[in-house]
Amino acid sequence: MYAVRKIILIACALGSAFFSYGQSYRLEDLEKAFLEHNYALLAQQYNINRAEAERIQARVWNNPSLRIGEINLWKTYDIEQQGRLFGNYGKNQQIAVELEQLVETAGKRKKRIALSEMQVKQENLAYEDLILELKWNLRQAYIQSYRLKQVELLLTSTIQRFEELYKHYARQAEKQSVARTEAYRIQSELISLQKEQVDLETQKQETLQHLVLLTQLKDLSLDNLLFDFSTFRLSQRIPIDYLDEALKNNVKMKRQLHEIMAVERQLDVEKAARIPDLTLGLNYDRGGSIMKDFVGVGVRFDLPVFNRNKGNIKAAKTMLEQEKINRESVAFELERSLRQKYSLLLQYEEALGKWERESQLDVQELLDSYVKHLQNKQITLIEFMDFTQSFREANTAHWELLIDYLNTYEELQYFIGKDF
Repeated sequence: MYAVRKIILIACALGSAFFSYGQSYRLEDLEKAFLEHNYALLAQQYNINRAEAERIQARVWNNPSLRIGEINLWKTYDIEQQGRLFGNYGKNQQIAVELEQLVETAGKRKKRIALSEMQVKQENLAYEDLILELKWNLRQAYIQSYRLKQVELLLTSTIQRFEELYKHYARQAEKQSVARTEAYRIQSELISLQKEQVDLETQKQETLQHLVLLTQLKDLSLDNLLFDFSTFRLSQRIPIDYLDEALKNNVKMKRQLHEIMAVERQLDVEKAARIPDLTLGLNYDRGGSIMKDFVGVGVRFDLPVFNRNKGNIKAAKTMLEQEKINRESVAFELERSLRQKYSLLLQYEEALGKWERESQLDVQELLDSYVKHLQNKQITLIEFMDFTQSFREANTAHWELLIDYLNTYEELQYFIGKDF
């Protein structure tokens, strides 16, 4: 009976462990869910589809036009003899049929297709830019979750020690073995720590809400996040020619270059508009002239006397110069930001490298040892409280430094436009 119960307990434990593992999420899992379910990305896909549809429409030829006119609905007798059209009908009828086809000159259709293809590329680049920006936000929230987790562990341990101390000092104060003011002092610090815990919970919920919004994982919680990122010498992953890589791969730079190309295509379209299009015509006239059945061809076009499209051409040239200046501005700002972030990454890395090994001691053991020192009266209550506060501040500073380090690395990846 005992063996059966033991087997059942082991099976339940394994099942619970498997279920817990199945509910855990690494950064790769979050990014996969983000790519599949994020509403902003799905909405941007519609913009790409719209641009593709417009590109298809730009390749379509203009429809020919057909005009039928000069039909008399009554019978006319004072006419020359005419043959029948069909049956007995047509001896007294007049009719004119005209077929026209617009023919675009100066390669307008080809230039319009080139412009629409640039717009498709722009929408695809906008989609890529959106992915990188939202992925950057996702990674920042993931890193922030790690910091909150570490702060919570230390804060929870500290609160537990102070709760135990308060119970001990409260009993001692009742026995008048210690001053009641010491119990009050511990109680005040405990209340302050509990207030921090409430504030920390608010930060956790905000970060979690951000992650859920990005990934649409409704069962996500900070407790089932797995943190496995590397923090060792990240600067060595950055290529030596990172500035050239950024100018080549940064999505905003690529979008700006394609914006210049799109304006150039627009300028080509406006220049081509100076040359009038031709309308070719084929017409048939029955009974409208001295010829009984007249078939003729013709051409029609506007005379470019008053409108040479100078205003639109000038506007396109002005826009082209503006976009070139914008490109220089984007390149300058990108290079400045990259140099600043890379220098900052090296500073964070150096500061983390100098962090004393003692700061990585087990939190539980260190707090327990100081509690024993206090109980053995090797230190005073004020010294203990000063230590716990200084210890927490030092660890918090270390985690914030680490988080800034990781965020700076992610920013560099975002600006350069690729993961290393």
